[in-house]
Amino acid sequence: MFQSIRSNKAKTTAIVAGIFLFFAGIVYVISFFLLELGHFAVVFALVISFLVSFGAYWNSDKIVLRLHNARPATPEQDAKLNNILEGLCIASGMPKPRLYVMEDRALNAFATGRNPNNAVICVTTGLLDRLDYYQLEGVVAHELAHIKNYDILLQTVAGIMIGAALIASRFVSRAMIRGRSGGGSNRGGYGALIMLAVGLIFAILAPIAGQLLKMSLSRNREFLADATGAKFTRNPEALASALEAISGSSIPMQRASNATEGMYIVTPCVELRSKRKSNPFSTHPPIEKRVEALRNLR
Repeated sequence: MFQSIRSNKAKTTAIVAGIFLFFAGIVYVISFFLLELGHFAVVFALVISFLVSFGAYWNSDKIVLRLHNARPATPEQDAKLNNILEGLCIASGMPKPRLYVMEDRALNAFATGRNPNNAVICVTTGLLDRLDYYQLEGVVAHELAHIKNYDILLQTVAGIMIGAALIASRFVSRAMIRGRSGGGSNRGGYGALIMLAVGLIFAILAPIAGQLLKMSLSRNREFLADATGAKFTRNPEALASALEAISGSSIPMQRASNATEGMYIVTPCVELRSKRKSNPFSTHPPIEKRVEALRNLR
């Protein structure tokens, strides 16, 4: 367990550094060819990338909760959910995360934040309405396991930065198209051609790199979080049956974000939850394999 936590911290540093450089490259293209900052383009790109990275790290929970329009869970309105989390925190020795609820009929949940002392668990109203006490406990334990294993920082920061890189790459490609249709660039024919080539490269690579990163960040960690959550509850069947109930739902999430897809307990894209085959670009392993692993725990 502790080895996995140390590994996740090291991977957080390496992956965020890679995304930082990728994003800085996109900003450099924008500042050099569009803003024509010359040699100052490198400094501008590094400063902007640092600000985006720091903002994603420090405000990751606020950004994600705002994206989902989540509300704080209250002891009066969400007593069962609060009682479950308090019991799990006692059993695991973890500080109690803040609890939030999304007004969404879909069955899903996620954890976010920068560390166990600044963490959030958020569940949908659909999950609260459809799952029984022990199933809900299994889901909350899974999300608490992500917090304990330091998965949340990597998933959230990487998701936000990947989303920023995708937005920046689209900006480059659209500016490139406008520049071509406008009859050239202020930097001359060679500058326009270079911008055209670089813009195409980023436009093609950004979504592919983003999807591959999300896939690599999530798949193996779901199995670990399932096992750790089952250890907290001492009831692997509760989470296994909860996953089966979630996979049987065909209700899509209304506020799902593609950039943060890997954060959820199951992918919010209902069409990717096939129980018969695994999509190689899915951020989550097949649910039937997770259920099988849970029922084989000893």
